[in-house]
Amino acid sequence: MEISLQQNVTLSEPCACLVLACHEKGRLPANAKKIDELSDGFLSRFLAHGDFTAEPGQCQLLYAVPGLAAERLLLVGVGAGEKLAEGKLQKAARALGQTVARAQLTNLHLALADVAVAHRSSAAATELWLRGILDAQYRFDQHKEPAKHPRHSLEKINVLVHEKLAAEAEAEMQQALSSAIAISRASDWARDLANQPGNICTPSWLAEQATQMAQARGIETEILGPTEMEELGMHLLLGVAQGSRQEPRLIVLHYRGGAADAAPIVLVGKGLTFDAGGISLKPADKMDEMKYDMCGGAAALAAIQAAADLALPLNVTAIVPASENLPDGQATKPGDIHRSMAGLTVEIINTDAEGRLILADALSYAKRFNPDVVIDMATLTGACIIALGHQTAAVLGNHEGLVMELLHAGRSSQDRAWELPLFEEYQEQLKSPFADLSNVGGRPAGTITAACFLSRFTEEYRWAHLDIAGVAWQSGEHKGATGRPVPLLVHFLRQRAKAD
Repeated sequence: MEISLQQNVTLSEPCACLVLACHEKGRLPANAKKIDELSDGFLSRFLAHGDFTAEPGQCQLLYAVPGLAAERLLLVGVGAGEKLAEGKLQKAARALGQTVARAQLTNLHLALADVAVAHRSSAAATELWLRGILDAQYRFDQHKEPAKHPRHSLEKINVLVHEKLAAEAEAEMQQALSSAIAISRASDWARDLANQPGNICTPSWLAEQATQMAQARGIETEILGPTEMEELGMHLLLGVAQGSRQEPRLIVLHYRGGAADAAPIVLVGKGLTFDAGGISLKPADKMDEMKYDMCGGAAALAAIQAAADLALPLNVTAIVPASENLPDGQATKPGDIHRSMAGLTVEIINTDAEGRLILADALSYAKRFNPDVVIDMATLTGACIIALGHQTAAVLGNHEGLVMELLHAGRSSQDRAWELPLFEEYQEQLKSPFADLSNVGGRPAGTITAACFLSRFTEEYRWAHLDIAGVAWQSGEHKGATGRPVPLLVHFLRQRAKAD
């Protein structure tokens, strides 16, 4: 995929497809007015029919427009307001991407810089337009027979601006283009990893994929197996894995783009490559989707890939504890007690609350890197879906500034999160009569008590937790991984890079 910025261009040049915005009630932005003039009023007459209302999310592809050298004209509705709201921009960008994908367009001239977006620079808006287009190009069909008529993929996007940009504005626009490409590439890779079935995506396979990605970018790699975990005392991670024939792995990657003495940002991602619940077996309905329980790990790996692709001046470490959680004669039983790497003992009340167990040992391992901050991401609780649905991730943490940074990154990337409280009173629900703590705190405030459990292993550094159970994949006709929260993480890293 090639994306280029073209300045001082006119809309009369030949191209395969020219993309323009239209407001409701026939009101034309600047670029659409120029096309209306070139076509001797064709666009105004077309809009007067009322079939295309230009509501956000509505698109219309036109062919052989008189007076226009472009082979196709693709209209995108942006609503009635003077400035497009951020949520409506995301809706319009998603619809535009789906239209481009359905039509199998291979080359676009994107003339959307004349659309004013509330609280967004032109460059920031362009990045979201591009991400909507690129996201819709994703396909996961490697396990299907080749199609009789292969799809045509988008090959090139030309982002058009009519004036010569000032140096600072041009640099900002180029950064937006680079960011859109890096986020798209990273999100697609995270989706590829997560969409693989559990018989392929095992802990060792995931470690191999991470190693290959890292080697291609000069990222340092360390893979720990059961022997190293035993030496470190990672009995929570080993306890989850002991019911599986697949050995666990701890995947550790180091991207060193910052100063040698700069403390790293550590990303910890849950890597349950398949979660049947262990002895506390899950219901059969939709259990196939438990291959997605490693979406947090995939996001951590994808985010460090994007950091390298963008050459961010930061040190970033990714840690992914990878395991399966299956029922077996050797599997952990409800009531068993395991000792964590941190030394705390945990009574396993529910073996299906395993994600917090493997994360606990990984979060303890993170301490050795003297991190600036630690962020973990996990498809951790069904309670998060009840609280926030499938639109928003939850964020909780022990450092207000870090939580605010993540919330801001979610807004700027349109990969949003919402803060839930982490009050000390919730820790009472994790008390155990036989161990230092229990791995579950009952039904009330399930997302919060899961984060409270993790907080017991993060007391020595600044930490935040992203519960992505509701946003990491979608079910139904369009079942598949979404790649979230990769956009949020990449924007967080970019913000940190600018601050440094």
